[in-house]
Amino acid sequence: MNKGEGGAVDVTPAKSGKEEARTTARAAAAARRKAREQDILAATRRLFDAGGMRDAQIEDIARAVGVNRAIIYRHFTGKEELFALTLVGYLDELAERMSRASASTTDAPARLSALVGAFVDFGVEYPAFIDCAQTLMRRTGPELLDEISEGAMLRLGRSMTACLKQISDVLDDGVAAGDFRHVDSVVLANHMYASGLGALQLARLGMLVTESSPGMPMMTPLDPEQVKKYLVASARALATS
Repeated sequence: MNKGEGGAVDVTPAKSGKEEARTTARAAAAARRKAREQDILAATRRLFDAGGMRDAQIEDIARAVGVNRAIIYRHFTGKEELFALTLVGYLDELAERMSRASASTTDAPARLSALVGAFVDFGVEYPAFIDCAQTLMRRTGPELLDEISEGAMLRLGRSMTACLKQISDVLDDGVAAGDFRHVDSVVLANHMYASGLGALQLARLGMLVTESSPGMPMMTPLDPEQVKKYLVASARALATS
C-alpha cells in the first residue's frame, strides 16, 4: 500500500512485473499492427494512383509491402474493406483541400464555388478516387456491411461526412444570408457529390459525343476546365433557383 494525496492510503494493488510486461507487449503488438495496416493502405494508394483501382490486385499490394496475401487478410476483412479504407485516405485529403479552398472568403456563393472547384481539381488529379467512390456507391448499405467491418464503415462514414458537411454548411450559411433559396442542404450536398463524380468521369474520358450530321456521331475533345466551370455554375444554380 502507498500513501496518496493528503496522507490517504492507496489500496489499489500494484501491478506485478508480469502484468506490466504483458501490458507493454500488447501495446507494442497494437502499434505494430497499426503500422502494418498503414503500410498496406499506403501501398494500395500508390498502386491506385499509378495504375488505377481496377488493375490493383491483392497479390500486387502484398508484394509492394513485402508480405504474403494472407497477411493482408489478417488486417482487412477482404478486398472491399481494403479499398473502402483507401477511399478514406482520399476523402480525408479532399476534405483538407476543400477546407483550405473555402477559407479565403466568408461569402457563401464564393465559398460554394471554391468547394466545388477543389472537388473537381482533386478528382482530375486522382482518377482512382473516382473509381473508388463510384464502386462503393453502387453497393447498398446492408450489402456493404456484409463485406466490411463496422469499424471500417464508421471510418468511411466520418470521412464522407467531413466533405459533405462543408457543402451543407455553406448552403445553410447562404440561406441564412439570403444568398440561397431554402433547400434541404443535406440532400443537395449529397446530390452535388454524386453528380460531381459522374461529371468527373466525363472529364477523365476527355471526350464528348455529339452529332456531326443526322445519324452521324462524332467525338470531340473535352477540357477538364470545362467540366469544372459547368459544375461550379450548376452548384450555384441549384442553390439559388
